Parts: sequence; structure tokens; C-alpha cells
Amino acid sequence: MPKDNPRHPNFPIPGGPEVRAKGWRQEALLRLMENVLSVGEDPDNLVVYAALGKAARNWPSHAMIVKTLLEMDENQTLVIQSGKPVGLLKTHAKAPLVIMANCNIVGQWAKAEVFYELERKGLICWGGLTAGAWQYIGSQGVIQGTYEIFMRIAEKRFAGSLAGRFILTAGLGGMGGAQPLAGRMAGAAILVVDIDAERARKRHEIGFLDEIAPDLDAALAMIDEAVAVKKAISIGLVGNAADIYPEIARRGITPDIVTDQTSAHDLVYGYVPKGMSLAEVKRLREEGPAQLMAASRASIADHVRAMLTFQGDGAEVFDNGNLIRTQAREGGVANAFDIPIFTEAYLRPLFSEAIGPFRWMALSGEASDIARIDDLVLEMFPDNFIVTNWIRLARENVPFEGLPARIAWLGHGERTRLAVAVNDLVAKGELKGPVTFSRDHLDAGAMAHPNIMTENMKDGSDAIADWPLINAMTMCASMADLVVIHSGGGGYAGYMTSAGVTIIADGTPEGAERLEHALTNDTSLGIIRYADAGYEIAEEAAQRGNVGYLPLG
Repeated sequence: MPKDNPRHPNFPIPGGPEVRAKGWRQEALLRLMENVLSVGEDPDNLVVYAALGKAARNWPSHAMIVKTLLEMDENQTLVIQSGKPVGLLKTHAKAPLVIMANCNIVGQWAKAEVFYELERKGLICWGGLTAGAWQYIGSQGVIQGTYEIFMRIAEKRFAGSLAGRFILTAGLGGMGGAQPLAGRMAGAAILVVDIDAERARKRHEIGFLDEIAPDLDAALAMIDEAVAVKKAISIGLVGNAADIYPEIARRGITPDIVTDQTSAHDLVYGYVPKGMSLAEVKRLREEGPAQLMAASRASIADHVRAMLTFQGDGAEVFDNGNLIRTQAREGGVANAFDIPIFTEAYLRPLFSEAIGPFRWMALSGEASDIARIDDLVLEMFPDNFIVTNWIRLARENVPFEGLPARIAWLGHGERTRLAVAVNDLVAKGELKGPVTFSRDHLDAGAMAHPNIMTENMKDGSDAIADWPLINAMTMCASMADLVVIHSGGGGYAGYMTSAGVTIIADGTPEGAERLEHALTNDTSLGIIRYADAGYEIAEEAAQRGNVGYLPLG
């Protein structure tokens, strides 16, 4: 039976042994869609995160998706176009149950203004990354990624530890809200700024923020006290980062690490310009979107100038993937890209070996299933410090949101072995229900984004979008249960293309076959992508992993 959801009472958390659809595969995908709404920012409007990242285009589309998943057979495939179901095709039992494409606009038309017009006409919706693909697991996924970034910085700059270090960042929304807990787990004193007092209150209520400071003076005093005794703490401050960052710089204070995860990708529905109230921004969204975009870009320019000041004074400053540098450059900050992107700066060696954010959800709704898989991960990969360290930390610090879930940075071969082993547990009845496996779209072979994932590729292939398209086609050929292609990215312009995949461990031999093929081929393509770009670590991984790479010469 579904569980009550205190956060969104009208959107219960799915779970239980009852199968409403004709099979567990269809039921699984239905529960995933229900789940992203149960943990969403604004489920009444189908928004999962990031202002406009939707689970479906509109409520009639949602209703038809639900109806189709309940009634379809395993030899059929549901086709979804930007959140709207458009066809149910006769395929075969090894084909994907759902294929979808969200927010893909032809090159010269792939601009924010065009997207907003199409969105107003009800012709398109933005899927975000894991929102429209029904793969979002709440803040946990972002917590783990942010934690890994902080720990890579610790290794690079601070002798492996962030104890006694000051992190300054901003954004407490659906994605940015993971930052305070990740920073505290990494051992730092982290100050997170957000303009929305309600967001800060919610993060404090669930324990992600330890304290909410009444003003900047109090916040900095709390940080100083924590740094002095090397105490890990997360502090929230209600204010506009475009005001707060420059003021901290004016005072001559230099944090150890500076970043930002406000909704800078969205100049209309996400970012709030300095000097404007939330009510005024809401009005301008309808009455003056062009004015709002201009004000947001000007505010971001001041925001990033302060970040560059911190960088010049010795702070480790990075773009956390919200396109704030891109917006600042367009707002007149010529050197905005002196700030590096997190992927190139800290994670590219991992991605070169197809090590990335792998995730699984317990469809039973029972936390005990995730606990059993946690044990399995620790048993199977005892020498993988990144994974074992994270699993132990997550067990102690990370609450479940919606369906119990876990994420861990696993690579080629590891993902397949774990998933097949979990499928065996389902078959033996050691788990209370099937488990779904997916990954973030920001994964080795799954995203082309010249300002995030593929910035400054060794061979200059930053903007080539063939790779995620190949990935999606390969996942279809590899019997995955759901396959999706997304475009858009920051500002809903043509900044990126990505592919997502979901495979269900239902305890059947057919499930094991799907997991084996899809997960192995997914990570194989990740290694091939980086080997093809000339990364030696990927070339070596290709040789070790027998991934089928075909080098020329």
C-alpha cells in the first residue's frame, strides 16, 4: 500500500506488494513516476525540481500515461514526446516499455525565448535530467555528487580533509538543498545563502541545515567559531547571493571553497535578481519576462564578479553545473570562465573509467531492502574506498525521500555485477519487491554539455552530441526498460543533450539478461567516449574491461 506523505499529502509514496498493472515492469515505471511527484518541489503543477523540470507535460498527459502503464502488455512500447504520451506501439517483450524525448529543439531555434513560447502553448516541457525520466530520488543523488566533489577538492588542496575549512555557496532548492548536508558530511563549516526563507526553513526542519543565522554578521561569527575548533556545521542565511557574496568580499574575507547552485540556468522562473522581492519576480514572470531576464543576468554578473574576487584571493572556486558562468559572460563578465567547471576540475578521471552516479530504488517501499543492498555493496566491493565510505556515511546521515533509494559511484563491470546480484536476491525472496536501477544523466557516455560535462575535452569534441544519442539507441538495443533523450539544459536553450536509462531487477532470468546487456553496454560506451577523445586512463580501462573499443591505428 502507498504510504502517507507529510510533505505532499495528495501525493502518497508508492510501495507495497500489490501489482496494479499487468506486470512488475509496467508497475515499476508507474511507481517511479508517482515517486518523483511525491518528492517533487511543486507536484500540484507536475514540477519535480529546477523551476520547470516536469514529470509530465500536463494533467491530461499524466492521466493517459497512468492509464497506459496500467493497461499495456509487455510486448508494447509507450512513446512519450515532451511529457505527452503520443503512441502505444506493438514491439516485443525485449523492447523498452517506454521511450521518451523531452525538450529537443532544432539547433537554430534552441533558444530560451523559443522554449518559453512553446511551453506557454503547451507544446513542450523540460524534463530536467532525472525529473521527466522518473529517475529522481530526492536530494540524496545530489548530496552524494556534491560530497564527492568536496572530497576531491580536499585531496587536491587540503591534504585530504576539510576540517576547519569554510565553504561558501548558495541555493537551497531541489538541487542546491543538498549542499549543506554534503558539506557537513565532508567535515567543513558551510554557509548556504538563499533568498527564500521557506526553503531555508524546510532544510532546517529535515536536518540538512544545523542553524539559520539571523544576519550576515551572525553567520560569519558562527562560521569563524566552527572553523577555529574544526567543527563540521551547516548554516543557512536568508538573503540574495548577489548581495551577500560581494559584501563578504568587501570585508576581506576569503572562504576556502566557493561555489553556487542557485537556479541561474533559468533567468525567468529560477534565479531571483537582487533588489527584487519574490512577489515582484512572480509578477514580472507574467508581465515582463524580458525585463526579468535582463535583471537576472545583471545580478548574476555581480554574483560572479565576487566569485572571481574570491578566486583571485586564493579560494577554490568552481561552477557546480548551473550555468552561472555562461549567464555572467553574456552579462558582460568577460573572464567568467576563469572559474572552472566541476567535472573537468575534479571528476574527469573517474568519468574516463565510466565511474559515475549509479542509483537504485526499492519498489517495495521498504527501507530494509536498501539496507540489504547496502550490505551487499560492502561485501562485493570492500576495496573500493569511494563506495564503501559513502555507503557508511549515507546510512548514518542521509534520510530517504519517497521510495527508499541509494546512490554510489560505481564503474564498468561493478554496476552489472551488483544489479545481477540484486536480481538474484529478488528471485530468492530476500527482498520484499523488485528494484530499479538507473543513473544520473551526467554520466560518462550519456551527456554532451560544452559548459558542464564535456567542457575542454582533450580532442576538442565538447559540443558533439552524437554520444548521448548513440547511448540511447544502444540502450534500446540492449533491452532496457525505459530510455530517454533530453535536451535543453540551462535557460532551456540548446546547451546540452543527454540520455537516461532505467532497468528493472524483477527476479526473472529475463530481468537478469536486460541488466547484463544494458548496464555493461552503458559503461562500455562511457569508456569508449573518453578513449576516443584521447584520455589514456580510458584507453587502459578499455583494454582491461574488454569493452569493444575500436581504435584507429
